[in-house]
Amino acid sequence: KSNPGISALGYKILAMLAVQNCSKNLIMRAAMKDKPDFLYAAAVIGSESTKLTLSVLWILCMEGGSIQGIISFLRKDYWNMVLLSVPAGVYNLQQTLEYVALSNLDASMFSVLVQSKLCTTAIFSVSLLGKVMQKAQVISLILLTTGVMLANLGNTGEGAESNMVGIMATLGISLASGFAAVYTEKVMKTQKKDDSINPKTGQKYGLAYMQVQLALTSLVIVGVYAMVMDFSKIMELGLWHNFNGVAALSVFNSAIGGLTVAAVLKFADAVLKGYATAISVMLTGVLSMFFFGTELTTEYGMAMVIVVCSVLLYNSKDLDQNMCTPRAHIK
Repeated sequence: KSNPGISALGYKILAMLAVQNCSKNLIMRAAMKDKPDFLYAAAVIGSESTKLTLSVLWILCMEGGSIQGIISFLRKDYWNMVLLSVPAGVYNLQQTLEYVALSNLDASMFSVLVQSKLCTTAIFSVSLLGKVMQKAQVISLILLTTGVMLANLGNTGEGAESNMVGIMATLGISLASGFAAVYTEKVMKTQKKDDSINPKTGQKYGLAYMQVQLALTSLVIVGVYAMVMDFSKIMELGLWHNFNGVAALSVFNSAIGGLTVAAVLKFADAVLKGYATAISVMLTGVLSMFFFGTELTTEYGMAMVIVVCSVLLYNSKDLDQNMCTPRAHIK
């Protein structure tokens, strides 16, 4: 059998994913803890514009592509772009809810609660893709639910109403994340092979082309939303009113981090992503205590351990087979 250990590249990817997940939560919490009065639509526009710019630069500078090539891809793959408008709109909602959640919850609590996206992803995978849940995954989801409920035990007394707003926003993020991820997978599986081939190179279009698709679609959707919902405020105060340096850093970190994660995920299997998520949950809790003075209760500590275990269990490999193998057959 091959060595199941993590390679040197695996460790680098593990560290990158863990640091990205952790830093995103902490920086966004730093930007939102005083509940600044800026337009969330502006933050989403900033993030998607950054993704679009960086993706185009990657195609031009790293892949030797051209603007004409990008336009040709968008024309050729226009139907997928239409289909991707659904997850793009959901991702916009998810980004908005992240600002709402982290203006009402500390980063440590958010990092635990948002792992409930495993449950929603599993539900949508079964209902939309017809996937079958493994026994270990079912057990992990039960553990996850227990951990999330335990983390909420301390949300009483002063600030409970604000916490409840944050909790509901986080659950909305989990629902949106699960649906968007599974729907995007479904769209990609139904994509015609001819549409995914670059006629110039004879190979599949790179990930950056899809990022351009998603970013453009997201910008159209969030732009329409901003003009409908925030038009008077934008005309009076401007799109970037009260948008400070920390908020700008949060937007840039979210955009470049999302692209980085998307780029390295092809080198990371489910186990590696599970480890990265577990590490980021623990890192966020500890660093939140140092940077923001967050009090980590016993209930939170127990919830963090349970959630970390459930994430690792959900992403484990061949555990069902090992659990069900008769003792006599195990060497």
